[in-house]
Amino acid sequence: MATKLNGLPTSIVIFGASGDLTQRKLIPSVFNVFCKDRMPEKFRIVGYGGTDYTDETFRAHLKDAMKQFSDAKYTDQEWEEFASHIAYVKGGYTLEDFNSLNQFLKDWEGEDGNRLFYMATPPDAFPNIIDLLGKSNQLKEENGWRRVVIEKPFGTDLESAQKLNEEIHQVLNEKQIYRIDHYLGKETVQNILVARFANTIFEPLWNRNYIDHVEITVSEKIGVEHRGKFYDEVGILRDIFQNHLLQLLTLVAMEPPVAFEASALRNEKVKVLSAIMPMKDDEVARATVRGQYEGYRQEEGVDPNSTAATFGAVRFFVNNWRWQDVPFYLRSGKYLKEKLSQITIEFKCPPHLLFPSQQGEMTPNMLVLFLQPDEGIHWRFEAKVPDTVEELRSVDMEFHYDEAFGKATLPEAYERLLLDAMIGDASLFTRADEVETAWRIIDPISKAWAAQKPPLAVYERGTWGPKESDELLARDGRCWFNWDGQVD
Repeated sequence: MATKLNGLPTSIVIFGASGDLTQRKLIPSVFNVFCKDRMPEKFRIVGYGGTDYTDETFRAHLKDAMKQFSDAKYTDQEWEEFASHIAYVKGGYTLEDFNSLNQFLKDWEGEDGNRLFYMATPPDAFPNIIDLLGKSNQLKEENGWRRVVIEKPFGTDLESAQKLNEEIHQVLNEKQIYRIDHYLGKETVQNILVARFANTIFEPLWNRNYIDHVEITVSEKIGVEHRGKFYDEVGILRDIFQNHLLQLLTLVAMEPPVAFEASALRNEKVKVLSAIMPMKDDEVARATVRGQYEGYRQEEGVDPNSTAATFGAVRFFVNNWRWQDVPFYLRSGKYLKEKLSQITIEFKCPPHLLFPSQQGEMTPNMLVLFLQPDEGIHWRFEAKVPDTVEELRSVDMEFHYDEAFGKATLPEAYERLLLDAMIGDASLFTRADEVETAWRIIDPISKAWAAQKPPLAVYERGTWGPKESDELLARDGRCWFNWDGQVD
């Protein structure tokens, strides 16, 4: 992220500018990029929406939000300089208003200019906005580049994702489309690739010969809060599994790309997803768990008879040479014991128990990638206890980001992604075929869950989910593992 953009004037147009995403994530992230002197020499942030703001009142609104939501340290002078680049255009979703927006941008840019359009709106508005951008002649790359950032969810199933891709491809080519999953912008997620491909000690062992299984957990301590109506329609599968968890799986399982560039990286991710066979109903019943926390049906906006899952656990197999017969266990849920995101790589036990103290039980080596909140990497291995004949004990080596680099070094994920979108690096964004392949995996599970297969399990708040989640692994002779050594 050392690149500083130069060249043509650059406009960042945010649709849905008065919403939470803009004030909580987008503006603080662009401001941080600005403070690091990485923005184009000439840029403008244009908020677009139906709220009756002026430039001044919009800037004041964003300044209040910065005080509330951002931990960044900055001076009033830095903010005022940044705010001078912010403008607001009031308008609706009509061709007349989009023509006016186009003229507004032209008046500022002059003859040439780059434009980044950000969809910070509800998903059902994406096709209409992109269609109007096309009709108002704002997407042709004649006088600078044109790029569109689209927030998740990208569709609600395979059919809707394909339809959305068809609609936007009518006015945009794939290189102009940046489907964003903020998880991929996290430094710790990017470090998965560095850990694998920049360290020769891991890659020779990264296969079915040495790895017993992989666990990927994304858990939250809170419930659905004010998102009850939304969550009742979406559920854990569409909210977390189709994007975040499958993305993490691809980074763990992918082959080394020929180069660290968008096309090569995304090709390998699609290969991984293509190697996961969609499940049939009977497989879904055996290899998945769907749960709902106690009291969910009493949440605001939730159907009193809702069967929406707030917890999910799924066992996948990647059917290729590297990973054949190695299970990948994925789980996520609301109101769980801890807020964390982590990947556990459990290695196979040695083929021969050499030391008598090992008889009957052997502790496997583990590599744990902590994505949040205690970002780092832990490596567990066996060592001899001093002053014993041959007693062994598990010990660990730990790397923590805040200890190695300082507490303030991890940037907000949107910083990296927004800068990449301006640079034109799509490595951390999802491609059309990747989105559709992910939906091919999730759709059969979603349909089976809608038919109540497997049955919905209710779990207590503050636990690691329903007992059926433990049973899923127990049937394979395994268990979920936390770094403290306690079985979930």
